[in-house]
Amino acid sequence: MNPRLKGASVALIGAGNMGLAMLEGWVNEGLSGKDVAVVDPKPSQRLRDFCAAKGFLLAAAPGSDASPRDAVVLAVKPQALDAGAGAAASFVGAGSVVVSILAGKRIEDIAARLPAAKAIVRAMPNTPAAIGRGMTGAFASAGTREDQRLLADALLRAAGQVEWVDSEGLIDAVTAVSGSGPAYVFLLVECLAAAGVEAGLPKALAERLARVTIEGAGELLHRQSETSAETLRQRVTSPGGTTAAALGVLMADDGLAPLMARAVAAARKRASELSG
Repeated sequence: MNPRLKGASVALIGAGNMGLAMLEGWVNEGLSGKDVAVVDPKPSQRLRDFCAAKGFLLAAAPGSDASPRDAVVLAVKPQALDAGAGAAASFVGAGSVVVSILAGKRIEDIAARLPAAKAIVRAMPNTPAAIGRGMTGAFASAGTREDQRLLADALLRAAGQVEWVDSEGLIDAVTAVSGSGPAYVFLLVECLAAAGVEAGLPKALAERLARVTIEGAGELLHRQSETSAETLRQRVTSPGGTTAAALGVLMADDGLAPLMARAVAAARKRASELSG
Protein backbone atom coordinates (compact mmCIF):
# COMPACT_ATOMS: atom_id res chain seq x y z
CA MET A 1 0.00 0.00 0.00
CA ASN A 2 1.09 3.54 -0.72
CA PRO A 3 1.95 4.82 2.79
CA ARG A 4 -0.10 7.95 2.10
CA LEU A 5 -3.24 5.82 1.88
CA LYS A 6 -2.70 3.94 5.13
CA GLY A 7 -5.46 4.93 7.55
CA ALA A 8 -7.02 7.38 5.06
CA SER A 9 -10.79 7.80 4.97
CA VAL A 10 -12.30 8.50 1.57
CA ALA A 11 -15.71 9.26 0.08
CA LEU A 12 -16.26 8.54 -3.61
CA ILE A 13 -19.15 10.53 -5.07
CA GLY A 14 -20.12 9.00 -8.38
CA ALA A 15 -18.75 5.67 -9.56
CA GLY A 16 -19.26 5.42 -13.28
CA ASN A 17 -16.48 4.06 -15.48
CA MET A 18 -13.78 6.41 -14.19
CA GLY A 19 -14.91 6.37 -10.58
CA LEU A 20 -15.05 2.59 -10.57
CA ALA A 21 -11.60 2.40 -12.18
CA MET A 22 -10.24 4.52 -9.34
CA LEU A 23 -12.04 2.40 -6.74
CA GLU A 24 -10.52 -0.75 -8.22
CA GLY A 25 -7.10 0.88 -8.03
CA TRP A 26 -7.64 1.77 -4.39
CA VAL A 27 -8.52 -1.83 -3.62
CA ASN A 28 -5.26 -2.91 -5.23
CA GLU A 29 -3.50 -0.40 -2.96
CA GLY A 30 -5.10 -1.95 0.11
CA LEU A 31 -8.10 0.27 0.88
CA SER A 32 -11.15 -1.64 2.09
CA GLY A 33 -14.85 -1.16 2.75
CA LYS A 34 -14.18 0.46 6.12
CA ASP A 35 -12.03 3.10 4.44
CA VAL A 36 -14.26 4.20 1.55
CA ALA A 37 -17.88 5.34 1.36
CA VAL A 38 -19.34 5.04 -2.14
CA VAL A 39 -22.31 7.19 -3.16
CA ASP A 40 -24.00 6.75 -6.53
CA PRO A 41 -27.71 7.38 -7.16
CA LYS A 42 -27.85 5.08 -10.20
CA PRO A 43 -25.18 2.40 -9.73
CA SER A 44 -24.41 0.01 -12.55
CA GLN A 45 -24.69 -3.71 -11.96
CA ARG A 46 -20.93 -3.92 -12.31
CA LEU A 47 -20.53 -1.41 -9.47
CA ARG A 48 -23.07 -3.25 -7.32
CA ASP A 49 -21.27 -6.53 -7.85
CA PHE A 50 -17.85 -5.02 -7.13
CA CYS A 51 -18.96 -3.33 -3.92
CA ALA A 52 -20.69 -6.48 -2.73
CA ALA A 53 -17.62 -8.60 -3.46
CA LYS A 54 -15.16 -6.19 -1.82
CA GLY A 55 -17.28 -5.14 1.15
CA PHE A 56 -17.90 -1.50 0.21
CA LEU A 57 -21.07 0.17 1.46
CA LEU A 58 -22.85 1.55 -1.61
CA ALA A 59 -25.58 4.12 -1.08
CA ALA A 60 -27.75 6.28 -3.31
CA ALA A 61 -27.24 9.19 -0.90
CA PRO A 62 -25.22 9.87 2.24
CA GLY A 63 -26.73 8.47 5.42
CA SER A 64 -27.36 10.36 8.64
CA ASP A 65 -24.11 8.94 10.00
CA ALA A 66 -21.99 10.51 7.22
CA SER A 67 -19.03 12.41 8.62
CA PRO A 68 -16.02 14.33 7.26
CA ARG A 69 -13.42 12.27 5.41
CA ASP A 70 -9.76 12.89 4.70
CA ALA A 71 -10.51 12.95 0.96
CA VAL A 72 -13.69 13.39 -1.04
CA VAL A 73 -13.44 12.41 -4.71
CA LEU A 74 -16.02 13.96 -7.03
CA ALA A 75 -16.41 11.67 -10.05
CA VAL A 76 -19.90 12.54 -11.25
CA LYS A 77 -20.61 13.83 -14.75
CA PRO A 78 -19.90 17.57 -15.11
CA GLN A 79 -23.58 18.38 -15.65
CA ALA A 80 -24.37 16.67 -12.33
CA LEU A 81 -22.05 18.90 -10.28
CA ASP A 82 -24.84 20.42 -8.21
CA ALA A 83 -26.23 17.04 -7.20
CA GLY A 84 -22.74 15.62 -6.69
CA ALA A 85 -21.71 18.52 -4.47
CA GLY A 86 -24.89 18.09 -2.48
CA ALA A 87 -24.01 14.44 -1.87
CA ALA A 88 -20.41 15.33 -1.03
CA ALA A 89 -21.19 18.11 1.45
CA SER A 90 -21.66 15.91 4.52
CA PHE A 91 -18.27 14.28 3.92
CA VAL A 92 -16.38 17.58 3.61
CA GLY A 93 -14.77 19.10 6.69
CA ALA A 94 -12.11 21.71 7.31
CA GLY A 95 -9.38 19.06 6.96
CA SER A 96 -10.76 17.36 3.85
CA VAL A 97 -9.20 17.56 0.41
CA VAL A 98 -11.74 17.52 -2.42
CA VAL A 99 -10.49 15.91 -5.61
CA SER A 100 -12.55 16.72 -8.69
CA ILE A 101 -12.20 14.85 -11.97
CA LEU A 102 -15.07 16.77 -13.59
CA ALA A 103 -14.04 17.93 -17.05
CA GLY A 104 -14.51 21.65 -17.58
CA LYS A 105 -15.32 22.47 -13.94
CA ARG A 106 -12.92 24.90 -12.30
CA ILE A 107 -11.80 25.01 -8.71
CA GLU A 108 -13.96 28.08 -8.18
CA ASP A 109 -16.98 26.08 -9.40
CA ILE A 110 -16.30 23.42 -6.77
CA ALA A 111 -15.58 25.95 -4.03
CA ALA A 112 -18.83 27.81 -4.70
CA ARG A 113 -20.81 24.63 -4.07
CA LEU A 114 -18.68 23.27 -1.23
CA PRO A 115 -17.79 26.31 0.91
CA ALA A 116 -16.44 24.08 3.70
CA ALA A 117 -13.70 22.83 1.38
CA LYS A 118 -10.40 24.61 2.00
CA ALA A 119 -8.31 22.27 -0.16
CA ILE A 120 -9.40 21.43 -3.70
CA VAL A 121 -7.55 19.48 -6.38
CA ARG A 122 -8.66 19.62 -10.00
CA ALA A 123 -7.57 16.55 -11.95
CA MET A 124 -7.95 15.30 -15.50
CA PRO A 125 -7.45 11.54 -15.92
CA ASN A 126 -7.91 9.62 -19.17
CA THR A 127 -9.61 6.37 -20.12
CA PRO A 128 -6.57 4.04 -19.78
CA ALA A 129 -7.10 4.53 -16.04
CA ALA A 130 -9.60 1.68 -16.47
CA ILE A 131 -6.64 -0.71 -16.81
CA GLY A 132 -4.32 1.07 -14.40
CA ARG A 133 -2.41 2.79 -17.18
CA GLY A 134 -3.96 6.23 -16.95
CA MET A 135 -2.25 9.60 -17.27
CA THR A 136 -3.64 12.29 -14.97
CA GLY A 137 -2.80 15.96 -14.85
CA ALA A 138 -3.57 17.75 -11.57
CA PHE A 139 -3.53 21.18 -9.97
CA ALA A 140 -3.98 22.00 -6.28
CA SER A 141 -5.64 25.14 -4.92
CA ALA A 142 -3.65 27.58 -2.84
CA GLY A 143 -5.33 26.33 0.34
CA THR A 144 -4.13 22.76 -0.15
CA ARG A 145 -1.52 21.56 2.34
CA GLU A 146 1.35 19.40 1.15
CA ASP A 147 0.05 16.35 3.01
CA GLN A 148 -3.34 16.81 1.35
CA ARG A 149 -1.74 17.12 -2.08
CA LEU A 150 0.22 13.94 -1.44
CA LEU A 151 -2.96 12.11 -0.39
CA ALA A 152 -4.68 13.27 -3.59
CA ASP A 153 -1.63 12.15 -5.57
CA ALA A 154 -1.78 8.69 -4.00
CA LEU A 155 -5.48 8.33 -4.79
CA LEU A 156 -4.99 9.41 -8.41
CA ARG A 157 -1.81 7.37 -8.85
CA ALA A 158 -3.70 4.15 -8.07
CA ALA A 159 -5.05 4.38 -11.64
CA GLY A 160 -1.78 5.28 -13.38
CA GLN A 161 0.73 8.13 -13.51
CA VAL A 162 0.18 11.67 -12.25
CA GLU A 163 1.76 14.95 -13.31
CA TRP A 164 1.18 18.19 -11.38
CA VAL A 165 0.98 21.53 -13.17
CA ASP A 166 1.75 24.98 -11.79
CA SER A 167 -1.41 26.76 -12.93
CA GLU A 168 -5.01 25.69 -13.31
CA GLY A 169 -5.09 27.05 -16.85
CA LEU A 170 -2.67 24.31 -17.90
CA ILE A 171 -5.32 21.69 -17.13
CA ASP A 172 -6.94 22.72 -20.43
CA ALA A 173 -3.69 21.82 -22.22
CA VAL A 174 -3.50 18.54 -20.29
CA THR A 175 -7.05 17.80 -21.41
CA ALA A 176 -6.10 18.46 -25.03
CA VAL A 177 -3.01 16.22 -24.94
CA SER A 178 -3.63 13.30 -22.58
CA GLY A 179 -7.31 13.64 -21.70
CA SER A 180 -8.43 13.49 -25.32
CA GLY A 181 -5.23 11.78 -26.51
CA PRO A 182 -6.51 8.18 -26.46
CA ALA A 183 -9.09 9.13 -29.10
CA TYR A 184 -6.29 10.40 -31.35
CA VAL A 185 -4.55 7.02 -31.07
CA PHE A 186 -7.77 5.12 -31.80
CA LEU A 187 -8.28 7.30 -34.87
CA LEU A 188 -4.73 6.50 -35.98
CA VAL A 189 -5.61 2.79 -35.82
CA GLU A 190 -8.73 3.44 -37.91
CA CYS A 191 -6.82 5.44 -40.50
CA LEU A 192 -3.93 2.97 -40.72
CA ALA A 193 -6.36 0.11 -41.21
CA ALA A 194 -8.27 2.03 -43.88
CA ALA A 195 -5.00 2.78 -45.69
CA GLY A 196 -4.17 -0.93 -45.56
CA VAL A 197 -7.48 -1.77 -47.20
CA GLU A 198 -6.77 0.82 -49.90
CA ALA A 199 -3.40 -0.85 -50.42
CA GLY A 200 -5.16 -4.17 -51.12
CA LEU A 201 -5.38 -5.93 -47.74
CA PRO A 202 -8.59 -7.64 -46.61
CA LYS A 203 -10.41 -5.40 -44.11
CA ALA A 204 -10.17 -7.78 -41.14
CA LEU A 205 -6.46 -8.36 -41.71
CA ALA A 206 -5.75 -4.64 -42.11
CA GLU A 207 -7.56 -3.94 -38.84
CA ARG A 208 -5.56 -6.61 -36.99
CA LEU A 209 -2.26 -5.38 -38.42
CA ALA A 210 -3.01 -1.78 -37.47
CA ARG A 211 -4.30 -2.57 -33.99
CA VAL A 212 -1.51 -4.92 -32.93
CA THR A 213 1.13 -2.62 -34.42
CA ILE A 214 -0.10 0.32 -32.34
CA GLU A 215 -0.39 -1.88 -29.24
CA GLY A 216 3.15 -3.18 -29.69
CA ALA A 217 4.63 0.24 -30.43
CA GLY A 218 2.97 1.65 -27.33
CA GLU A 219 4.30 -1.16 -25.16
CA LEU A 220 7.78 -0.71 -26.62
CA LEU A 221 7.57 3.01 -25.84
CA HIS A 222 6.53 2.12 -22.29
CA ARG A 223 9.24 -0.47 -21.68
CA GLN A 224 11.96 1.75 -23.11
CA SER A 225 10.81 4.85 -21.26
CA GLU A 226 14.34 6.27 -21.05
CA THR A 227 14.53 6.29 -24.85
CA SER A 228 12.84 9.19 -26.62
CA ALA A 229 10.12 8.62 -29.18
CA GLU A 230 12.35 10.38 -31.70
CA THR A 231 15.15 7.86 -31.12
CA LEU A 232 12.76 4.91 -31.40
CA ARG A 233 11.46 6.33 -34.68
CA GLN A 234 14.97 6.74 -36.04
CA ARG A 235 15.84 3.14 -35.11
CA VAL A 236 13.05 1.75 -37.27
CA THR A 237 13.80 4.07 -40.20
CA SER A 238 16.42 2.87 -42.68
CA PRO A 239 17.70 5.57 -45.06
CA GLY A 240 15.98 5.21 -48.40
CA GLY A 241 13.70 2.46 -47.09
CA THR A 242 9.95 2.00 -46.95
CA THR A 243 9.52 3.68 -43.56
CA ALA A 244 11.53 6.68 -44.72
CA ALA A 245 9.26 6.98 -47.76
CA ALA A 246 6.16 7.04 -45.55
CA LEU A 247 7.70 9.46 -43.06
CA GLY A 248 8.55 11.78 -45.91
CA VAL A 249 4.81 12.28 -46.30
CA LEU A 250 3.97 12.40 -42.58
CA MET A 251 6.82 14.80 -41.76
CA ALA A 252 6.23 17.19 -44.67
CA ASP A 253 5.50 20.85 -43.92
CA ASP A 254 1.79 20.12 -44.22
CA GLY A 255 2.05 16.69 -42.59
CA LEU A 256 1.23 15.24 -39.19
CA ALA A 257 3.00 17.79 -36.94
CA PRO A 258 1.00 20.89 -37.96
CA LEU A 259 -2.19 18.81 -38.12
CA MET A 260 -1.67 17.55 -34.57
CA ALA A 261 -0.81 21.07 -33.39
CA ARG A 262 -4.11 22.34 -34.79
CA ALA A 263 -6.01 19.44 -33.25
CA VAL A 264 -4.55 20.03 -29.78
CA ALA A 265 -5.14 23.77 -30.09
CA ALA A 266 -8.78 23.13 -30.98
CA ALA A 267 -9.21 20.78 -28.02
CA ARG A 268 -7.55 23.25 -25.66
CA LYS A 269 -9.76 26.09 -26.92
CA ARG A 270 -12.87 23.98 -26.37
CA ALA A 271 -11.72 22.95 -22.90
CA SER A 272 -11.21 26.62 -22.04
CA GLU A 273 -14.70 27.46 -23.31
CA LEU A 274 -16.23 24.70 -21.21
CA SER A 275 -14.30 25.89 -18.16
CA GLY A 276 -15.27 29.51 -18.59
